[in-house]
Amino acid sequence: MLRVILRYLANNEQLIQRLAESYPMRRAAQLLVSAYYRGRAIAQDQKIGEMTPEKFKRMMNTFKTNVQQEIKAAKEDLKKRQ
Repeated sequence: MLRVILRYLANNEQLIQRLAESYPMRRAAQLLVSAYYRGRAIAQDQKIGEMTPEKFKRMMNTFKTNVQQEIKAAKEDLKKRQ
C-alpha cells in the first residue's frame, strides 16, 4: 500500500514541481553542488587522482586507525563523566 502511495506521489508532476521550487530543495541542491566542487578542488590540490592503490590503502588504514582511536577516547570520556 505504501509503495502505491509513494509511486503516485513520485509521478505527480505538480507535486514534484512545487517541491523543486521550494526553498529547502533549492538550498539542498546548492549545498550539494558546493560540497562537490569543494571536494573536487581538495582532491586536485592533494593530487588524489594520481594516487596509487597502495597509497590509497595506506591512507584508508590511517583514517580507520584515527577513527578507532577517537571512538575509544569518546567511550573513555563517557565513562569518566558517569
